[in-house]
Amino acid sequence: MLPAPLPDLDDLDPGALKSLLIAKHNESLQQHQQLRSNSQEIEHLKLVIEKYRRMIFGRKSEKLTRELEQLELRLEELETTQAADEAAQDAAEAGQPSSTGSESKRRSSRPRRKPLPEDLPRETITHMPEHDCCPDCGARLRQFGEDVSEQLERIPATYKVIRHVRPKFACSGCDRVVEAPAPSRPIANGLPGPDLLAHVLVSKFCDHQPLYRQSEAFAREGIDLDRSTLAGWAGAAHQLFTPLVEEVRRHVMAGPKIHADDTPVPVLAPGNGKTKTGRLWTYVRDDRPAAQPTPPAVWFAYSEDRRGEHPEQHLRPFTGALQADAYSGLHHLYGDGRMYEVSCWAHARRGFHDIYVSHRSPITTEALNRIGALYGIEEQIRGKPPNVRCSARQAQAKPILDDLHRWLEKVKSSLSRKSDTYRAIRYVLTRWRALTRYIDDGLLEIDNSAAERALRAVAMGRSLCPSF
Repeated sequence: MLPAPLPDLDDLDPGALKSLLIAKHNESLQQHQQLRSNSQEIEHLKLVIEKYRRMIFGRKSEKLTRELEQLELRLEELETTQAADEAAQDAAEAGQPSSTGSESKRRSSRPRRKPLPEDLPRETITHMPEHDCCPDCGARLRQFGEDVSEQLERIPATYKVIRHVRPKFACSGCDRVVEAPAPSRPIANGLPGPDLLAHVLVSKFCDHQPLYRQSEAFAREGIDLDRSTLAGWAGAAHQLFTPLVEEVRRHVMAGPKIHADDTPVPVLAPGNGKTKTGRLWTYVRDDRPAAQPTPPAVWFAYSEDRRGEHPEQHLRPFTGALQADAYSGLHHLYGDGRMYEVSCWAHARRGFHDIYVSHRSPITTEALNRIGALYGIEEQIRGKPPNVRCSARQAQAKPILDDLHRWLEKVKSSLSRKSDTYRAIRYVLTRWRALTRYIDDGLLEIDNSAAERALRAVAMGRSLCPSF
């Protein structure tokens, strides 16, 4: 809201001038206090958001993720309001000398602007003075420098229609018709070109934009593309990408180690319009932490339920280390010797962390500190070759693990079997061999974070689009 215009100061008596000055001073103080309050809340929200981001782990974080999204929306609203208030205050103070340095303080409170990428095309517009001589004395001007500032602009998406014309020719001798073959299209006899089809698919599966919203966006551009039309394109693209998906599956299953996890997804039940809960399984091959040049890849598979027969079918061609959580549906996979279990220290740590958050105790604090020391070692050797990682783990992590095992056995004997702390310790001790296998192989990881990271995009899509 724009400030009220000032009255004619020449018509005011000294008392009215004094009252006006006091009122304007109080109004300025209120504006500064509001800006300071917004700034403090913004900083607080940034700290809370960063804390939440560090706490996010897999499926159990869905409630936390929704809270994080709400905080980020609140932060966005506050920053927008603060920018609008600052702009209004700048407009009110335009032409008036600043006695408090408030403008410099506001500028220093804003985040530092990152430089624009060098590979973006640059358009230079030179703004010359209105006159080519001095406006004061009329002497000739000479250039001694220049002020350069950059502004980021967006070129709106443009569409074009490609007309494929194939002239027909007839042989003058035998009347045979000669014509160039029709060019291939992503979808046989389909309307979309490769770039348009890629845009629709990326918007749906990467940017989590449902097809009906994309249809509305196309309508704003003057292009009538019904949701059902876009759905037909997405369905045809599934068949188009099937060979590529199969190659990704083969690449993932050919690795010596796989990270596996799953998450629930709401799915529309055909016929009745209601939703049911399916499962999305993820299998990750990523050996970059061990300095391996093999390209990382993720393969997803869907099932209508969480029965153990599904991962058994998915992993039928795989042989090696399976890094996963303690889901009971995976236990039967380790019986024939083709796969061996590598458990996740992040899941083991979570049992102690949940107790620590609700009612911290010396036992949970000590357990978290000891597990944290293991992660500190991993931080130092991330990106190193497997032999270096294995040597460091044997020299540094193994003594910590041996001592941790003795300490957990001792503490467990003094706890009630019904206590949460006892259950957290039992979880670790019953999976001790699978939890400590990583120190004997530099290719293995301390936890299953690779699979959980792969599922975060699914969780984001689930929060923005309630059903698939």
